[in-house]
Amino acid sequence: MPKDNHPDYILLGAVIILIVLGILALASASALTSLDRFGTPYYFLTHQIYGLILGIILAFLAFKISLFDFKKWAPRLLFLNLILMALVFVPSLGGSFWGASRWISLGPISFQPSEFLKITFFIYLAAWLSRVDYLTPNSNIKKTWRTKVKRFNFSNLTLGLTDRFIPFLIIIGVIGSFLIAQPDISTLGIITLVAILIYFSAGGPIFHSVLIVSLSLASLFVLVNIAPYRINRLLVFLNPDIDPMGIGYQVKQALIAIGSGGIFGLGLGMGVQKLGFLPQPMSDAIFAVFVEETGFIGSLILIIAFLIFFWRGIEIAKRAKDKFSKLLALGVSCWIIIQALTNIGAMVGILPLTGIPLPFISYGGSALVAELIGVGILLNISKSV
Repeated sequence: MPKDNHPDYILLGAVIILIVLGILALASASALTSLDRFGTPYYFLTHQIYGLILGIILAFLAFKISLFDFKKWAPRLLFLNLILMALVFVPSLGGSFWGASRWISLGPISFQPSEFLKITFFIYLAAWLSRVDYLTPNSNIKKTWRTKVKRFNFSNLTLGLTDRFIPFLIIIGVIGSFLIAQPDISTLGIITLVAILIYFSAGGPIFHSVLIVSLSLASLFVLVNIAPYRINRLLVFLNPDIDPMGIGYQVKQALIAIGSGGIFGLGLGMGVQKLGFLPQPMSDAIFAVFVEETGFIGSLILIIAFLIFFWRGIEIAKRAKDKFSKLLALGVSCWIIIQALTNIGAMVGILPLTGIPLPFISYGGSALVAELIGVGILLNISKSV
């Protein structure tokens, strides 16, 4: 058995910084809405702290549990999560908000199964693909790294097609059907993109990845065209001034908030755009609120913390001793950084609006708990490298 080393303290430090910044940002962004709805400025902040406490407990368990057990239980975890995804449509259990059925409500407790689907699916995918070696069709060849198919060897396009590629598409299709029905296309996009990266990193032929990306883009085109609000988001991205008081309002107000922050910001709690001007100030648009109040310096610290998280995550993946750990560390690291860059990119107008929350910062107990479980797994992998 390998001797355990210390966990990656740099990664842990980056996460602590992100959590602290998230609590400060949420305390400011949610106060007015909380006071208006519940008579106290601390309602949403208190709920987020409950999620933080639960997330820390589960992150510690994820840190202590054997990685072999994660690999062993991967199919069961995913299956359980898919059952929960189905339960959101049960009238007595499921909760809806703005036409989306994404929550399970159990008395005073509610949670979003799709947030946990990210981590359970990445665990499953890493466990499944860690058992795969893409070899030449000759079964007599010894299974070593020297016999792996080169990614650009187009004479072996059918290699792994029926036993890896098609099952991968089926799994994505099943998950996609749940998320489309909710609907939660943003989560589907994040899951699919990270899954492609894991599949490619597992040694899958590049031709498979090209096919997956092509099919994903075709599916996205169909989904955009069947829902007017998705088309509107794309139109606003291409032309932010198309309807500044309508479909372009959120982007416009986000840019005003970010621009108002200057170098040092207006001061925590002193932002103006959260006072009824900027939609979703404590979830999708919390980055804009944070930058308005902390300025360029605050946004720089936040972005650097995310980049450090990604750097350490990739280092953990590179140094991991087994394929399962490598793929899982890669998946968790890419999930967090892609989601962060997507949210920030949408707020500054370089990406379309997606509704993706900012990891560790945006309001949402389910998201925070799932992200902290991912952190616990990364730290678990890091202590054995």
